[in-house]
Amino acid sequence: MVEPWAAEMTVYFYAILFARYPAVRPMFPPGMDAQRGRLLRALLRIVDLVDDPQSLVRFCGHLGRDHRKFGTLAAHFPAVGECLLASLARYAGPAWTTDIAAAWTKAYGVVAQVMISAAEEDEAVRPAVWPATVVHRVPRGHGISEITVRPHMPYEYAAGQYVSVETPWWPKRWRYYSPANAPREDGTLTFHVRAVAGGSVSDALVHRAAVGDVLQLGPPMGDMVLDAADYSDLLCVAGGTGLAPIRALVEEVARRGGHHQVDLFLGARTGAELYGVDDMLRMAQRHHWLTIRGAVSHEHIPGIRGSLPEVLAEYGPWYQHDVYLSGPAPMVISARETLTLNGTLTERIHYDPFETPVLSIP
Repeated sequence: MVEPWAAEMTVYFYAILFARYPAVRPMFPPGMDAQRGRLLRALLRIVDLVDDPQSLVRFCGHLGRDHRKFGTLAAHFPAVGECLLASLARYAGPAWTTDIAAAWTKAYGVVAQVMISAAEEDEAVRPAVWPATVVHRVPRGHGISEITVRPHMPYEYAAGQYVSVETPWWPKRWRYYSPANAPREDGTLTFHVRAVAGGSVSDALVHRAAVGDVLQLGPPMGDMVLDAADYSDLLCVAGGTGLAPIRALVEEVARRGGHHQVDLFLGARTGAELYGVDDMLRMAQRHHWLTIRGAVSHEHIPGIRGSLPEVLAEYGPWYQHDVYLSGPAPMVISARETLTLNGTLTERIHYDPFETPVLSIP
């Protein structure tokens, strides 16, 4: 009922939240566009999962743990609930009946309690944020930099997961990046960051960050990890800087003794944009179980030509593989469709969520 006015509703929600509870305003960034989108996606996801309690609890648990980095407290939830229900009532109009109001009140109570409980459990075992010093920065061309940081405290994560990052130049603006390495003995993490048009955080990391700067890391998240694989054969597909978590997974296979056969496809529009291929070829020379293929879709050069989904269909089938996809959302969606049409089970296809990961878990 409120979908046609969803954007207006989220503007209204934050307006009345800040008017009624001005103390919460400093928790949010000055620009609220991205935040309003996150709220809307979270609401849509909760409604989608309302008949799947296990997934709903898992999703809300992720939200609760992730919200610790914002300084969210249990006392904030009643204020948010009050303003959310008031916003829904305003934009639903006559459709907002007593029964629907009661259902939403109960649903919000459940969501809030799961988030609060998850945050409290998380607080008992680890910090909300990890300061991390930039120790190395290498420009890689085409607006990409490799940035290595050393957290000030132990930071436990699994290869294939993603991390939210806050820079000192844009406080309270968190963006998500996947470490390009499996856990190291020295505790450092390397991120592949591409400066995107209008991307304040990515632009600052690529063009402004220097050795000695201190970033903030949120908790590691995501389930695109090696332990999710059931088969010994792995298909890894990476487009652009989506190579980062795939590279970390390949490193993790090597750390575990190379007990998987890995077929890796790298894709780009042009040969110049075929990012990281030399590094991966060197890894393939060291590891007999790793096969690398590069595909270019918009340029006639020696080698494989075509989009990654087209190339996957040509070299398949892959129904006896666990599949890991990473890259632009259209590529991941198209590759997933191609694979399922050719017999790969959906539960064998693992990929990073899109946009704001914790709010878009597939």
